[in-house]
Amino acid sequence: MQAASVSRLSPVLRQATPVVAVRGEGLHLFDADGRRYLDFTSGVGVTSTGHCHPRVVEAVREQAGRLIHGQYTTVLHDQLLTLTERLGEVLPPGLDSLFYATAGTEAVEAALRLARHATGRQNVIVFEGSFHGRTMGAASLTTAGTRFRAGIGPLMPGVAVAPFPAAFRLRLSLGLSEQEAVEHALRGLDEVLATVSAPAETAAMFVEPVLGEGGYVPAPPGFLAGLRERADRHGILLVVDEVQTGFGRTGRFWAHEHEHAHGHVRQPVHQHEHARGQAQGNGHEHARPGGAGFRPDVLITAKGLASGFPLSAIAAPAELMGRAWPGSQGGTYGGNPVACAAALATLDVLREERLVENAAEQGARLVAGLRAVAAEAPGIADVRGVGLMAAAEFCGPGGSPDPEAAKRAQQAAAEHGLLLLLCGIHLNVVRMAPALVVTAGQVDEALELWTKAVAAGSR
Repeated sequence: MQAASVSRLSPVLRQATPVVAVRGEGLHLFDADGRRYLDFTSGVGVTSTGHCHPRVVEAVREQAGRLIHGQYTTVLHDQLLTLTERLGEVLPPGLDSLFYATAGTEAVEAALRLARHATGRQNVIVFEGSFHGRTMGAASLTTAGTRFRAGIGPLMPGVAVAPFPAAFRLRLSLGLSEQEAVEHALRGLDEVLATVSAPAETAAMFVEPVLGEGGYVPAPPGFLAGLRERADRHGILLVVDEVQTGFGRTGRFWAHEHEHAHGHVRQPVHQHEHARGQAQGNGHEHARPGGAGFRPDVLITAKGLASGFPLSAIAAPAELMGRAWPGSQGGTYGGNPVACAAALATLDVLREERLVENAAEQGARLVAGLRAVAAEAPGIADVRGVGLMAAAEFCGPGGSPDPEAAKRAQQAAAEHGLLLLLCGIHLNVVRMAPALVVTAGQVDEALELWTKAVAAGSR
């Protein structure tokens, strides 16, 4: 008798750390031997309330005993309706219609489809260093590295790439200040509109307020406002991808709200009348994230939305969402009841434990500590971050990317019990994205381990 074959994971899946986790609690993962690891990856920004938060666990257990699957184009269920109502409390005013999916890349595809349907235009503009997913449409919008799109062409046509104001790189290469970097990027966008993608053929611009896989690069003040102005001028939809940045990670509920803080508060002029009236006339905008001011036409969210359960969504004004063609929105698992229950518990925890505020406070502590480490480590050329999205970029002489040094430090950190991930188009950036429940003591512990890892990696 022939022996049965043994199934294995795909050899293409490469783990960033050697850990085989059997249990998680808060900021920690544990392996089968009971060794504790401080997790500053959050499963790529997913476990916003930490591993196995008791409120989330209880909500999931209770819901799993009532209804596990309620396919939402067949039947509605109470968790879906309640979540939709609750998200209205935290979404930017006017974005009052939701479509649910499972993964961020699926939500990006839905936003792309909506933009083309709503405008009757084909082209899309994205920005250098962007990551929007691995499915074919989303991969076509992704420029964070050829590893995400190589060997699968031809990719979707109609995608143009404009500059992103990556201040550190533009300072090195062109000597630009942060404001000059913004002006440089916006001029580049204007050139794309003049030479590659005519405004009358451009359906949407997709942008991350902070580049994720592209290197944890925050958009400097004025850039998103510049996109808003051009979108208004040309009738282009502005789609803000908050898959990794949303749900409090950057110290505001949505990362694009940081544009408000700098006084860039332009409202979409092609926002629909119902949405404008709702935003201006309900008298409660001060209680909602963002309030009046800069807003996207479409917002994409996932990752931290449900504390580890697969759930994503796009939000848009109802009139805009209604322009999607019949049958273009659907899916087997979107809006799953258990995932919706986890999302509702996540919203409760974020509010009651003031986790958005904690992300701002601990993020500032983390970035300050990373800068102190970098001051003693010549290989770290830049430290940047907003909230709990912090990064250290490793470079060699002259500012050339040094991915090997970054990998040595990241691997040494794992050996010391601190789990981190790499990112950046050259994979020379070590990123830190702890759960929003992180404490000052855990930040300090991570910085102590990071100091040891940098020293070990430089030998």
